[in-house]
Amino acid sequence: MRQVLCAVWCSLLAATVQAAVQTQTIKYQDGDQTCQGFLAWDDATTGPRPGVLVVHEWWGLNEYARERARQLAALGYVAFAADMYGDGKTVTHPQDAGAMAAKVRMNVSAWRKRARAALEVLQSQPQCDPQRIAAIGYCFGGSTVLQLAYSGADLKAVATFHAALPVATAEEAQRLRPRILVCHGAEDKFIPQDAITAFRSALDKAGVKYEFVAYPGAVHSFTVPDADSHNLDGLKYNKEADEASWRKLLALFEETLRKP
Repeated sequence: MRQVLCAVWCSLLAATVQAAVQTQTIKYQDGDQTCQGFLAWDDATTGPRPGVLVVHEWWGLNEYARERARQLAALGYVAFAADMYGDGKTVTHPQDAGAMAAKVRMNVSAWRKRARAALEVLQSQPQCDPQRIAAIGYCFGGSTVLQLAYSGADLKAVATFHAALPVATAEEAQRLRPRILVCHGAEDKFIPQDAITAFRSALDKAGVKYEFVAYPGAVHSFTVPDADSHNLDGLKYNKEADEASWRKLLALFEETLRKP
């Protein structure tokens, strides 16, 4: 009996190990700049599967972005968290974060090019079906995935969370390919109402299919559990909005990535 129980336990352990989410740091180039992205996948899933590009907040590619990639991998996606600052740089002070993000934003074509470099890494992975790819981003990362979509990238879906909302030109809006989901904190003082109005107006004029969801009581960084630790007025985690927006994201993926 002891041998039987041992055999069963070993089989269960082996299955658990096989089903574990695997991760890998991948170095890639954007011109002369070396970047260090984070790939996550579940090796219990066989064959190519939908891919999700994850773009970090203005702090850089930190543990929060990596954990979102792991979550997606556990759900059967292959996820790649991009490094938009290069060399895996992260910061913890808001002034440093603002400066790093502003440096990227000041050159839109270079900003988009760096995002595309990360997208190409994801597309090249053997676990990934390059025809079924989405991109999601948080804060600065949300603006980044919108810029990627505006550039004409072949994406099925784009989702933003507490992001600044760059306005598409008429030409950019016309060539948008993905379904777009914007998850916004209704009390977010970092994103002016006129910016939201301009963003939505550009998409409405072009007939773009998108969903804009404003979560009551939520402020900036509402999806980030340790948002309060930065002691920055206007940043606060909201569990209800976090979970509701994640459900919205997964429903979008079911519609755009899972269905034939």
